[in-house]
Amino acid sequence: MDLAEMREKLKKIILEKSYEEREVILASGRKSNFYFDSKHTTLHPEGSYLVGKLFFEEIKKLGTPVRGVGGLTIGADPIATAVSLVSYLEGEPIPAFIVRKESKDHGISQWIEGWKNLRKKEPVVVVDDVVTTGKSSLEAAKKVEEAGYKVEAIIILIDREEGGRENIESAGYRLRTIFTKSELLG
Repeated sequence: MDLAEMREKLKKIILEKSYEEREVILASGRKSNFYFDSKHTTLHPEGSYLVGKLFFEEIKKLGTPVRGVGGLTIGADPIATAVSLVSYLEGEPIPAFIVRKESKDHGISQWIEGWKNLRKKEPVVVVDDVVTTGKSSLEAAKKVEEAGYKVEAIIILIDREEGGRENIESAGYRLRTIFTKSELLG
């Protein structure tokens, strides 16, 4: 299966498993009449592989050797794991990491899990499942940079096209998306 076929297959899985038309309150606090619960895709066996492969291909297009991939728990966790596994299988291993929403109150109180697999100042990519305003992705990027790593880019599975891209780019980050709402619902 080539990348275009993988992309179409992933689109089908997202629409089947993760898309719902109903009123919801998003993490941004906004009301919406549709919802992408992408964990049903990123935790699906084939969905996970396709997500890992397509994100890995986006990472390779950055033109910089990336030394880590992760983001804010819980949306980023299956994506980072899938990318790490695909990268290993393709002979270019990239360790995954997790950004906590709250610092541990025991042990060494770190924000980043998996930090022993990373080196300070090296380029990493922040990933997330869905972006609306960009707040979660920017929060993750800030914590990653405060921990001493360089955020090379932010890569998102689905951009709801509600200002997230503009907010992330105006904060100085490169943003890549696998899909936009328009591409999925077109």
